[in-house]
Amino acid sequence: MSLKIGVLTFHRCINYGSYWQSRCLAEGLQERGHEVEILDHHSSRVNFSEWKCGLQPVLPTPVPAGDRPLYREKMEKFFKLFDKMPLSKPFPLDDPSKMEEYDVVVVGSDEVWNLSHPWYSYCPLFYGDGLRAKHLISYAASFGNYSSSWGLDPDWAKKLYNFDNISVRDDNSATIVKNALGVEPAFVLDPCLQFPINADKRDLSNIKQPFAAVYGHNFSDFFIKEVKAWAERTGTPLISIGYRNDWADEQWLTADPHDFANFIALSQCVITNFFHGCVFALNNAKPFVCELSTYRSNKVQGLMKTVGGEKHLIADGTAAHVYSARLSEPLDEQIFENIRELQKQSNDFLDEALTLKTAELS
Repeated sequence: MSLKIGVLTFHRCINYGSYWQSRCLAEGLQERGHEVEILDHHSSRVNFSEWKCGLQPVLPTPVPAGDRPLYREKMEKFFKLFDKMPLSKPFPLDDPSKMEEYDVVVVGSDEVWNLSHPWYSYCPLFYGDGLRAKHLISYAASFGNYSSSWGLDPDWAKKLYNFDNISVRDDNSATIVKNALGVEPAFVLDPCLQFPINADKRDLSNIKQPFAAVYGHNFSDFFIKEVKAWAERTGTPLISIGYRNDWADEQWLTADPHDFANFIALSQCVITNFFHGCVFALNNAKPFVCELSTYRSNKVQGLMKTVGGEKHLIADGTAAHVYSARLSEPLDEQIFENIRELQKQSNDFLDEALTLKTAELS
């Protein structure tokens, strides 16, 4: 029996990782033979915040006036790709009564339960309130930078009982769910590691190889110093994608998500402080280093612990030879063994959850 499934996530963010995790999850569920739509929620408040951030994405670093048209071009490319997604009929974010009814709604992945998110915080829809679905599942849900040490308000903890099956993608989120509900949630992989990334082929012959991909922004001075020193020692150009990093040799600010996927696949190695920078490096078996940032530390540390890639995390005082090793040596085979095991674990979670729902509905 084919299920009618809605995927509820942050699908209109001007962010490469958000775009690909939305698509990968929807397409992964479609491959199981289900009818899948991404729930197309809308909010003028959220749109204003998202678009404002899209035009000045590297704040608090000032954005040069000349970059605004480039970031606008990047945003317009995202808008065109959003419209090609398997979207539901649009409905207001704050009024899910206008949405269609589904057999199952899958909430996730991304920071869907982050009560500290700058514009999606305390949105009851992502906790299941008002969703028109017979069953609710979370897949790779995350609380983002909302720390487990803060605890979860009882009123919001109760909302998690809306879900028939819960899975998360990091330890911090698992701890919050366990403390709130008294049960261990399933642990699964981000959709970009679990399912294929079906990127359109792009001609990047204009990019001189080899090069190192820089993905992220507002890196620390010590990290920049060591990365630049490594690049000079090895004669490797640094190309920053999606965001301006003046210390890189080149900037590619207008890349769309398909450009991004092709770019990482073509790179020699990856330098990042983003969660999906690590994910795409892993997906393409690229050497990488990642600096932790305050906002993303929970999910990045969680990912590295999960796959056994802790040595790729860089801290202040890390020696130069460590940068050289991490950016030149192949990834440990144990990382890929861990990912394969987690892929099986993630498949088992979805198989069980969706099989049960199919049986109940039939």
